[in-house]
Amino acid sequence: MNFFKLSKIAAVFLLLVPAAAQAQNAGAGAGTGGAQVAANYLIGPGDELEIFVWKNPDLSVTLPVRPDGRISTPLVADMQAQGKTPTDLAANLRAALSKYVQDPVVTVLVKTVAAPGSAASIRVIGAAATPKSVPYRAGLTVLDVLIEVGGLNTYAAGNDAQIIRTEGGVSRSIPVHLADLMKSGDLKANVQLMPGDVVRIPERWF
Repeated sequence: MNFFKLSKIAAVFLLLVPAAAQAQNAGAGAGTGGAQVAANYLIGPGDELEIFVWKNPDLSVTLPVRPDGRISTPLVADMQAQGKTPTDLAANLRAALSKYVQDPVVTVLVKTVAAPGSAASIRVIGAAATPKSVPYRAGLTVLDVLIEVGGLNTYAAGNDAQIIRTEGGVSRSIPVHLADLMKSGDLKANVQLMPGDVVRIPERWF
């Protein structure tokens, strides 16, 4: 084989190697799918999940986690997703589906992570030191949120505060004594919050 033939083969090889690597990378991306989250990522309200049940396309769905932290899929009417890793949730779905499908193989991918300010936030309005939205996390309480917003301002009527919670399209108000919580340390007033709650703190009348 002469020098010119060797040169042509080398040139073709150099062109093919980057293309093959690019195709391999594209394939890997398609295989993993979803948002780039750690294996121990805990699912939260507003996250969009891709649930794949092998050989059962009618059971495979893409859906958001509801504000109450739960999901509903074909054959599984209501399941807690919030606070679980994708692997844990897949195992729970596999156990639930095994009543209907023999040896189901379930994969859960986090397709989109909920953005701050979505339904997975707590809004504090009114007489707080710094009214703002606080990202929701499992176990979040009124005290946690008050610390985030800097507490009550000088004119706050803390014991007249309310948590406005919407469930099933219906809003209701929950009284909460924030002044007793902040000034007297009354932990009975330290209510646990739900995604989408609004903490309304009125000003007192003089």
